[in-house]
Amino acid sequence: MTRCRLHALLLALALLLPVHAVAATAADTEIEYLLEFIASSGCTFVRNGDDHDSMGAADHLRLKYGRGKRYVDSAEQFIDRLATESSWSGDAYTVTCEGKTQPSGQWLHRALAQYRQAPVTNTP
Repeated sequence: MTRCRLHALLLALALLLPVHAVAATAADTEIEYLLEFIASSGCTFVRNGDDHDSMGAADHLRLKYGRGKRYVDSAEQFIDRLATESSWSGDAYTVTCEGKTQPSGQWLHRALAQYRQAPVTNTP
């Protein structure tokens, strides 16, 4: 490979890196929002037949995300791959809020959609 081609290739790669870093940061921001949403929800989560409070559920999903981050490129993948079912038993996670029980994946996809639709506030 000629020196000029090598420089051009390195420049192209350098230009692509910031785009990937921004995408990862956006996904991390959304996933962190979801984890905080879970923790502050006050809802009850059922995982492998056992009830867990919202803080315990958020801690568990934070642990799963830390271990499985390489399999997640977006908030949707976080929900679908890590926050919907037990990777150990395959049993679906459910969440009960205000007496209504639903699959955790549906609940989190709605929360993500609402987060994305919320107006951005700029603070000086």
